[in-house]
Amino acid sequence: MTYFRELPNVEYQNFLANKVGSQDYLLMKNIFIRGKLRDDLQNVFTLFNKYVISENERPDQIAFKEYGDPGLDWVVLVTANIINYQNQYPLNSQQLWTYVNEKYGPEYVNDIRYYVTTEVKNNLNNLILPSGLVVDQNFTIPNPDIPGAILNPTAGVSNWEYENDKNDKKKTIYVLKREYLNQFLNDMQDLSTYGFNSEFIDNKTIRVANTINKNP
Repeated sequence: MTYFRELPNVEYQNFLANKVGSQDYLLMKNIFIRGKLRDDLQNVFTLFNKYVISENERPDQIAFKEYGDPGLDWVVLVTANIINYQNQYPLNSQQLWTYVNEKYGPEYVNDIRYYVTTEVKNNLNNLILPSGLVVDQNFTIPNPDIPGAILNPTAGVSNWEYENDKNDKKKTIYVLKREYLNQFLNDMQDLSTYGFNSEFIDNKTIRVANTINKNP
C-alpha cells in the first residue's frame, strides 16, 4: 500500500493543446488531500514508539523494521509529522557537511553564531544558572560563592555546532506501534473516499471543470 496509490482521483478538464474537445478530461491524483494523524491521538504517547534514526537510514527501511513492509514508509513520515522531507528528515554526515559548507562558506563554518550559558552551581551544589540559555557574549552574573566577584558563564556555539545540533534533533521521531497500524490505514482509506456530490463519479473519483481553460 503506497501513499499516492491510496489518494483519490480527480478528472480535470484538459487544458493541453492536444485536447479533443470540451469533454476531454485528464485523470490525476488529488494531492490536495493530505493524510495526517487524528488530532485526538497526537499526544497519546502510548500509541507510539520512540525511534532514533541511524546514519543513512531511510523511511522505507524504518517501515520494514517496524511493520515488515517498506511500502509503508509514508506511514512513518505521516505519524512523525514530517511534511517537508528535505527540511525535516535528518541528513547523513556527508550531506550535513556539504550543506553547512555551502550555506556558510568553508571559512565561516566555525564562526560563532551565538552564545549560551554554562551551568553554574554554588558550593552547596545548588543550581544557580542552567546551561543552554541564549545570551549576549558579555553576559555576567555575581559569583555565588565570592562576594563582589563576577562570572561570565558563556560559551560560543559555532555555525557547525548549531546545524549539527539541529540535525541531531531531527533523528528522534515517534512511530506508530504495529498494533494500531490497521486502524490508521482504515482511517486513511476513509479520508481518501469521496462522499456523494455534484462532481461525484464514484467514491474514488470526482470531475471538476477547468475554470481558466487555456494552454499553459
